[in-house]
Amino acid sequence: MQNQSSTNHPGASIADFQDHAEQQHVAAQQKAALQHAHAHSPGYFITQDSAFGNLILPVLPRLDPE
Repeated sequence: MQNQSSTNHPGASIADFQDHAEQQHVAAQQKAALQHAHAHSPGYFITQDSAFGNLILPVLPRLDPE
């Protein structure tokens, strides 16, 4: 049986590990930005990759139930 520890992934390169770590970092930043926006704004926001570097994007405003 092959050892699948973090130091022994056949075929995986350092670039693959760095890319995965960067994706996890961005996901954590998106989550934090989304939580902050929901706590401090009456609007709705979603996470979405953006060519402009935006972590979250605003969508339809929240309406108070009548």
